[in-house]
Amino acid sequence: MQKFDYIIVGAGSAGCVLANRLSADSSKKVLLVETGGSDKSIFIQMPTALSIPMNTEKYAWQFTTEEEPYLNNRSMHCPRGKVLGGSSSINGMVYVRGHAKDFDEWEQYGAKNWNFQHCLPYFKKAEQWYMGGDEYRGGDGPLGTNNGNEMKNPLYKAFIDAGKQAGYAETLDYNGAQQEGFGPMHMTVKDGQRCSSARAYLDPVKDRDNLTIVTHATVQKVLLEGKKAVGIRYKLKDDLIDARADKVILSAGSIGSPHLLQLSGIGDKTHLEAAGIECNHHLPGVGENLQDHLEFYFQFRCKEPISLNRELGLVSKGMIGARWMLFKSGLGATNHFESCGFIRSKEGVEWPDLQYHFLPAAIRYDGKSAFEGDGFQVHIGHNKPRSRGFVRVKTSNPDDAPAIQFNYLQHQDDIEGFRACVRLTREIINQPAFDQYRGSEIQPGEDVQTDEQIDAFVRDAVESAYHPSCSCKMGEDDMAVVDSQTRVHGIDNLHVVDSSIFPTIPNGNLNAPTIMVAEKAADHILGNNLLPVENVPVIEEQNWESTQRSTSLTASK
Repeated sequence: MQKFDYIIVGAGSAGCVLANRLSADSSKKVLLVETGGSDKSIFIQMPTALSIPMNTEKYAWQFTTEEEPYLNNRSMHCPRGKVLGGSSSINGMVYVRGHAKDFDEWEQYGAKNWNFQHCLPYFKKAEQWYMGGDEYRGGDGPLGTNNGNEMKNPLYKAFIDAGKQAGYAETLDYNGAQQEGFGPMHMTVKDGQRCSSARAYLDPVKDRDNLTIVTHATVQKVLLEGKKAVGIRYKLKDDLIDARADKVILSAGSIGSPHLLQLSGIGDKTHLEAAGIECNHHLPGVGENLQDHLEFYFQFRCKEPISLNRELGLVSKGMIGARWMLFKSGLGATNHFESCGFIRSKEGVEWPDLQYHFLPAAIRYDGKSAFEGDGFQVHIGHNKPRSRGFVRVKTSNPDDAPAIQFNYLQHQDDIEGFRACVRLTREIINQPAFDQYRGSEIQPGEDVQTDEQIDAFVRDAVESAYHPSCSCKMGEDDMAVVDSQTRVHGIDNLHVVDSSIFPTIPNGNLNAPTIMVAEKAADHILGNNLLPVENVPVIEEQNWESTQRSTSLTASK
């Protein structure tokens, strides 16, 4: 029987942060258990190779959803990291914190002291922004962030200029005071290499004597004595091993954490019994409230020979790879999402709910070219969905994947949000800034115009942005799973710390807020005083009730 002070399940975006912070006290023994293995593959470390680890069985759980009833019964791809660094080792490396109002919304939903001004100190604590720290950005944290190759391709600037010509604001730092508008996009890349949570948080401390890292191990369940967590059981090769601890922290992600709770008999009694699992603690919110972002590619041909489609040949790829291997620079050192936009879908929406990632190529996320020739695309999605899904255990066998269903586009607001995606994007790309570059529309195609045509296109073409979250939500209502200190309701010594505890999904990519949550949760778990609350201004649209565009962006606190 192994004995520790803390056991962390999952070495992902949150788990690596916790392993670092909880093992800082050399008198405390910490166990970190991960199903995957090393993150040192060139395909993980080289930013431009991002599509490879995401679609590789070795590095990612290749989950698929149940048939999605509002997407023509399609089963959707739902990859989750299975490697040191978790999903931060397989993701697109886009660094977006979310809008300040997203975190104020968390507090409104019952997550006490998780509003923006409480969360900002932990965003800053985590970050090492390449331009140095200020009142919004961190300058000396573990997580390296930058702006890739600083928009050398002219298409990046054309996208920002087109947004401004269409009547939207410019924002020089959407992770600072003002998210709304168009500007450069940031990424978790440092010195030309992916800066995952494993690289940022785990590599510097992995040799600590009080930190034990076990890889290639599958956790079977949390060990309970009555209403108290006392450890975990995990499988390593053919051995079942029990490890005990004063505190157990699940950081297995928005699919893994609810599944592990359910395998341990913690969840909705009816669902557990249907799977042949004895209910040890009825907690109906486990696995419910599941949310995700959807997106599609708006693609155009490019009239000038400047797109990245010209770099897809074997010779070009070889040259890009060689330069990256030698100097960690060039096209190999970026994820190519170097400009972006955040806008509101309609008047009456208080803060941005649509997000753009601009790419100077027309290519699929799996690396397949859209067509022969030059092109460009924007990834566009409705980021504040009203639809809700679930993660539910199917059997008592830990090796059997749970049922995953998002109910994408169940809510009419989400359908209307995607209609806005098509119409507003078309208007932006047809601004004068793109006149010298813009060719014909590849997708959706000029013939897709009516609500019915747009709806049909979206149901066929939309893809997950790979941001599952909110399935063990934080709060105090009957469907909350953890309290505001990340403790599982009704079970002593058990925490959940990852994107599953978000009450609602933010307007942005999830890696940055997940790392922030882990930084703040570490202080809760350790019993530390929380970092001082910030009181910085936030620039917002004051006329949001009557206008969809930026007319009066002013600061408020």
